[in-house]
Amino acid sequence: KNFHEKENHTMKHLILALSLAGVAVQAKPLKVYILAGQSNMEGHARIETFDYIEDDPATAPMLKEMVEADGKPATCENVWISYLTGGHKEPDKESGEGFGKLTAGYGARGANFKEIGGKIGPEYTFGIYMQKHVKEPILIIKAAWGGKSLHTDFRSPSAGPYKPFEQELVKLAEKFTEPQREKWHEEKKAKTGLCYRLMIEHVKKVLADPKRVYPAYDAGAGYEIAGFAWFQGFNDLVGPYPKVDDPETKSTAKTIKDYSEYSRLLGCFIRDVRKDLKVPDMRFVIGVLGVGGKEKNPGRDGFRKAMAAPATRPEFKGNVVAVETAPFWDEALAEIAAKRGKVKQMGYFLRSKHKNHANKDGNMDKQAQNAYLKKFREELITPKDEALWKRGASNGGYHYLGCAKTFALIGKAFADAMVK
Repeated sequence: KNFHEKENHTMKHLILALSLAGVAVQAKPLKVYILAGQSNMEGHARIETFDYIEDDPATAPMLKEMVEADGKPATCENVWISYLTGGHKEPDKESGEGFGKLTAGYGARGANFKEIGGKIGPEYTFGIYMQKHVKEPILIIKAAWGGKSLHTDFRSPSAGPYKPFEQELVKLAEKFTEPQREKWHEEKKAKTGLCYRLMIEHVKKVLADPKRVYPAYDAGAGYEIAGFAWFQGFNDLVGPYPKVDDPETKSTAKTIKDYSEYSRLLGCFIRDVRKDLKVPDMRFVIGVLGVGGKEKNPGRDGFRKAMAAPATRPEFKGNVVAVETAPFWDEALAEIAAKRGKVKQMGYFLRSKHKNHANKDGNMDKQAQNAYLKKFREELITPKDEALWKRGASNGGYHYLGCAKTFALIGKAFADAMVK
């Protein structure tokens, strides 16, 4: 009897030991997601606009995921982030990393780019919902700088050297001396591909020692680069791409451009990221620029098609998807933004003595102009408008009005698309 009891006891310990060994063997690699782009990937939605999310019954449940019971932004215990951002002019000299558990504050930052800020971008809800999808810890590596283009700053190796567009060459010939043209070309050469290289270098730096950012990292299990989200475009939208005829009016307009080169560059970017990070079939989400919402605009619509085009190519079928962000544009806030724009414009008209406005004869002094502008504003923008703007917006239209609701929806959409 004693012998059998001892034997059973020994077997239980053996089974426990084998079970534990099995768990170690079967431990899953840490899921790593890379987010990159320009100012809207940085994110300019202030935390103060969070409460606006609960005004819409469709998004109110999202706010509960984003804040604690006391109303403060939630910290994601199983999501960690390393965020490289910084200066706009010379990111190689001014950029710096901030890292830690994911919470609100990993959006756009000022001079203290290493410190937690007061804004969010898509990363916040991307992390929240990605973790819910995979049900295991994840690491986000984010690299973003405002005011950057794909044709220059994020230009990847296989895209080839930067080639000035025709209108750039015309401008250079008309307005610059030979020494000035040479300087322009040298500066362009130095900037070309800089952000791409910084992004790749940062990803490799983080993955060379994941434990530095994610303390619970299991080196035995390793990591898996599970996806990449790209959110960029405004600088290319207004960039020097060649003008073309409007397909409907058949007339040449400044806002109608041929963006096919952007599609080529983005295809190169996807291939090069996969090659440089050694993940041939990396899932790739393209966040299509949605500033301005669904309102028809031939120039903007043409750019959006060019952004989404790589996802339709046979070589990218099943592992590249384009996510339209125009549906997340807040129309109510946009209407108020338009009114605010009219007030700003009126201020300019008064100062410049515009012939069709109240100060055309120049008789108004500064005090009279301010009084007129105040009355104009009060008649145009209601107290309800003022309250709604304060609740939901914190930046300009090119930054999706700095609306946390919009950025939260975009981040969740990226996560959902990554899984799908």
